[in-house]
Amino acid sequence: MTEAREKAWELLRRNVTSEALLKHCLASEIAMRAYAEKFGQDVEYWGSVGLLHDVDFERFPHEHPHHAREILSAGGYADSFITDVESHCRVWDGDRSLLQKTLLAVDEMTGFIIACALVRPDRSLEQLEVKSVMKKMKDKGFARAVNRETLTQGAAEMGVDFTEHVAFLTQSLATAVKQPEYQEVPLI
Repeated sequence: MTEAREKAWELLRRNVTSEALLKHCLASEIAMRAYAEKFGQDVEYWGSVGLLHDVDFERFPHEHPHHAREILSAGGYADSFITDVESHCRVWDGDRSLLQKTLLAVDEMTGFIIACALVRPDRSLEQLEVKSVMKKMKDKGFARAVNRETLTQGAAEMGVDFTEHVAFLTQSLATAVKQPEYQEVPLI
């Protein structure tokens, strides 16, 4: 585990106790790291943004992400990093960078993919097929709180085909869950 990842994980653990929220943050980290590598970007930076994107959600769910700045600033994070974390707020009024578009695109999509794996008899990301996720996208009764348009729009804003996005995230999550840093709070 790198020093940057360890620092981010410790800050997250000080501010988040919910296992479900920790799992969500870990899934977002995995996705951001995978896309950073794919796009030739800073994997540690992108991963830390993904890991800490909901650092204030548990304590301030109705004011999220507006308390992230004070938490991250106290943790020694730079303003540009904090801005990247805050950017996943749906009412963002500025142009989004590639990192910020990616964070928005993976935020809910990772949770949807994990939900798809959890309803399978084997509860496995490794065996989850893209066609199964696409079928669940059409099933409005499944994960009904998830806005499907938000999921597809996120991939479109990144310039990535939605089916390819689902395949990439599913494979990234399936590969990462075997790594030691994702064993403390397993995604599945």
